[in-house]
Amino acid sequence: MKVKNPISSSELGTLWLTYQEKTLILRMLEYFMKKANDQEAINIMGGLWQELNHFVKQMEGIFEKEGIVYPQGFKKEDVNIDAPKLYDNGFDIMFLRILKEVSMGMYTINMSMAYREDVMSIYEGLTSVTQKVYKLATHYLLNKGILTLPPKVMMPKTTGFIKEKSYLNGFNPFSEKRVLNDIELGTVHHGIEVNNIGMQLVTGFSQCAEEKEVKQFFVKGKDLAQKQIKIYEEILHECDIQLSSTTGSTVTDSTTAPFSPKLMMYCVYLLNGFGLVGSSFGAFFSLRKDLTLKNTLIAKDIYLYANEGIKLMIKNGWMEEPPQVEDRINMIKKKK
Repeated sequence: MKVKNPISSSELGTLWLTYQEKTLILRMLEYFMKKANDQEAINIMGGLWQELNHFVKQMEGIFEKEGIVYPQGFKKEDVNIDAPKLYDNGFDIMFLRILKEVSMGMYTINMSMAYREDVMSIYEGLTSVTQKVYKLATHYLLNKGILTLPPKVMMPKTTGFIKEKSYLNGFNPFSEKRVLNDIELGTVHHGIEVNNIGMQLVTGFSQCAEEKEVKQFFVKGKDLAQKQIKIYEEILHECDIQLSSTTGSTVTDSTTAPFSPKLMMYCVYLLNGFGLVGSSFGAFFSLRKDLTLKNTLIAKDIYLYANEGIKLMIKNGWMEEPPQVEDRINMIKKKK
């Protein structure tokens, strides 16, 4: 008889995080579906809800079979589907698309730390669902004219190699900066796009948050997103590149919270992690030194903001403690 390997620490940790994220998305989808008046958008969100709920049940099954107390995650009491509409049409699918970007990165890491067939199967299935929904969301937004493409460039006719160190210039105000390469342009455009959505999200959260510290935290997040957008826009202006990312507010005048403060804070926590990865990618793959520095400073700002949010969540009892190894040092001390 083949004995199944016990679940490993890395698998337990990634399943724990995945369960938190998926239950959060389920609750947010329930609200957005109730407020949407576009049937295509409802179909996209409803299909995702059904598939994610299936994987949540699978994770709960693994926890139960292994005798593991699974996390509380986010439940019905964390969403008020009867709250007025907080965001205008289109924001729901724009935000969903960003969540799927977050998920794609997480599943790649999670799969690399999975060893059991049932755990790998969950991440394989979630990856497939995520890629499918990401495509549906992108096509929907393009067809509705909500999402715009990055700037167009001339197609290369030849290949070549960098021959001079001046390619890395950027700091010296007396030397000419080269134009952006397409990798750099892509990361800058993506930074504007993501920060626009994040700014609108926390603007809505700040309107309806009741706790003073939480409201101030969301306002600070709005200011941080605006600061980052300004940095990226200035980079494009320097190269005489026209902005193409959709801007403008999509937040209504509602002040009634559709989500619990715990859910809103954790949502921003997830997006901060995504922002750190994005800015780090931009810093590493930007070959102009000034762009590398700017992305590094953006990453620093995100880290400090995220750390402030974690402390606020802990203070209010909203941050669940992840599973951890046995504290054998204290166990031994107690036996003395």
